[in-house]
Amino acid sequence: MIFERIKSEGLAHLSYFVGSGNEAIVIDPRRDCQIYFDIARREGMKIKYIFETHRNEDYVIGSLELKELTDAEIYHGKGVDFKYGIFVSDGQEFNFGSMKLTALHTPGHTDESMSYALTYPESGKAPLMVFTGDALFVGDVGRTDLYGPEEIPRMAANLYESIFNKILPLGDGVILCPAHGAGSLCGGAISKREYSTLGLERIQNPALQRTDKEEFIKFKLEEKLEFPPYFKKMEQYNLQGPPLLKGLPVPELLFPKEFVKEMEKGAMVVDTRMPHSFGGAHIKGSYGIWLKGLPYYAGWVLPYDKPILLVLEEKDQLETAVSYLVRIGYDSIAGFLNGGISSWYMKALPVESLNLISVQSLKDKIEKNEEMVILDVRRDEEWEKGHIEGARHVYVGHLEENLDKVPRNSPIIVYCDSSRRSNIAASILKKKGYDMVYNVLGSMTAWKNAGYKVVK
Repeated sequence: MIFERIKSEGLAHLSYFVGSGNEAIVIDPRRDCQIYFDIARREGMKIKYIFETHRNEDYVIGSLELKELTDAEIYHGKGVDFKYGIFVSDGQEFNFGSMKLTALHTPGHTDESMSYALTYPESGKAPLMVFTGDALFVGDVGRTDLYGPEEIPRMAANLYESIFNKILPLGDGVILCPAHGAGSLCGGAISKREYSTLGLERIQNPALQRTDKEEFIKFKLEEKLEFPPYFKKMEQYNLQGPPLLKGLPVPELLFPKEFVKEMEKGAMVVDTRMPHSFGGAHIKGSYGIWLKGLPYYAGWVLPYDKPILLVLEEKDQLETAVSYLVRIGYDSIAGFLNGGISSWYMKALPVESLNLISVQSLKDKIEKNEEMVILDVRRDEEWEKGHIEGARHVYVGHLEENLDKVPRNSPIIVYCDSSRRSNIAASILKKKGYDMVYNVLGSMTAWKNAGYKVVK
């Protein structure tokens, strides 16, 4: 048996390659799917089946892309009008090599959600592992709010039944293989611990300590999770089938004057450098989204109907940036700036800077009672755990639609937990015409390390 877990950074997406003999299956493939084909070729195997656990909301599914490479059949659950693939039934079995995969209908996260139990019949009927999609994670369970607040009780009840009456009865020794790890938007508190069994989850998973159904439903009703706007685009793509890439796009290397021409056509500039670099000098109108933040935050601020231009710290970061963007459906990447920001200002093209401020300087301004607006752009639960006294709160993902809450006639001092999300927020404010914008270096982490007071 060959088993490989493919972790896609940024989205915290997990997919799986399982092989036996000369046959293999792939579960929840990502869009840049050459990796599965390469594993199969390396192991001398043919990918026979592709399984999806559900439609997915936070990334573009790579099943059609992988089918194009392998001609393997795609299977997914009933309850959604997929325009491709084959519907699978509860209890349906699939054989490959000497292994067997059994489909389990486990609704709750979505109505069509499936889990897949893997067994090795020659050694017994007990499953070895179960692929649970977004039903059960390490340390958490799937979100139940995707159909709207009025549907949460029904979805939570279904998820309870799926977990306690279908997944956990498979056995405590069964290895858990979810579709996401820590950092994913598909759960509220997924553990950083990467490996687990159903028995460990039964004991350690906080959500599974709510063994009473009504208590479990109440717990899910009280859960508050962000719903990025790009989820709708992912649902559309994953229902109808996204455009085929046939390999990652190769953005054009653009000299500064060519870069300007693309900007004049309406392309959006995304600067993936770290906050201190972006603050020093950047192209006017740029979004400042650090490289590893692209998969999560690009979908909050970037439109799908305009090309993207990239400003990178190093040229060798291009493939990573492109991979992150296409995984959430941004295929129109017009190019990247040759030579980075230095090539821009060496051609005497105009740059903007962003004020950077230390926590010590911010504390001094507060003590002097200087006029300013302190803006906290963290998530609700972070804000509630403690914030700077007198701060206003607008989550970075909602900032553009809440600019009326941010006055234009005062200095705006923005913080998050590290200065990365606040860099995005500050770049949005600059793009929208705010002049006096500051990003707090180190933000709340530095504030606490300095021993300064927080309030709740």
